[in-house]
Amino acid sequence: MELDERRISRVIIERFMEKLLDSVDLDVAIVGGGPAGLVAGRDLAMRGAKVAMFERKLSLGGGMWGGGMMFNEIVVQEEAKGILEEVGVRTVPQGDGYFSADSVEAVSTLISAATRAGLRVFNCVTAEDVVMREDRVIGLVITWTPVEMSGLHVDPLAIRSRFVIDATGHDINVVRVVERKVPGRLFTPTGVAEGEKSLWCHRAEQLTLENTREVFPGLYVAGMSANATFGGPRMGPIFGGMLLSGRKAASMIWEALGGR
Repeated sequence: MELDERRISRVIIERFMEKLLDSVDLDVAIVGGGPAGLVAGRDLAMRGAKVAMFERKLSLGGGMWGGGMMFNEIVVQEEAKGILEEVGVRTVPQGDGYFSADSVEAVSTLISAATRAGLRVFNCVTAEDVVMREDRVIGLVITWTPVEMSGLHVDPLAIRSRFVIDATGHDINVVRVVERKVPGRLFTPTGVAEGEKSLWCHRAEQLTLENTREVFPGLYVAGMSANATFGGPRMGPIFGGMLLSGRKAASMIWEALGGR
């Protein structure tokens, strides 16, 4: 068979457009492709939700790729290792309830498991705004990340979603948008994003899970976004809280969807 460049291009364009057109109306839109977002996306897709992920970078995985200071090993605690193991990531006991895993294996396996479960991924796409009706987030405004980076004046597109998860980590990009549009209306003690505190692994891991919740009608926070929104500390290269947070967010949203 002689390869035809036109045919190759046509397949790519047609397949991408099929995915994009079928994602204009979603049950759940996840912004940010780190560990919390990947776990939430996999869990929701496995339950039958129509869910898509929008990641501004070329690759998914957030900070998990680099482990600690580019030593590509991660640590999880007993409560979270099962999430890695159920998708096939090997964990190694290190005593005292600590388990290690190769960060490259962990990220690549989580991505594979999530996409195979049915999560649609749109990388190099930035959520620059939200769609709102009657004080509720009902979707995202998206554009290509290179367009945003270059400052080109190009109008974006919009998608509808019954729920949105901000899993953008330290930057809490979606939360910050909502905070600007409706000041003082977040479900935090002060009505605004509290910002993350200094590193404290133990407390941060606890609060990551506790702070995973709805922060504005239709908008949930998960992973480091939860702590950055509600004022918890950062935790460094231990990722159990991230994984558990993604699972909690998925469960809460599935219940809000009616558990169908």
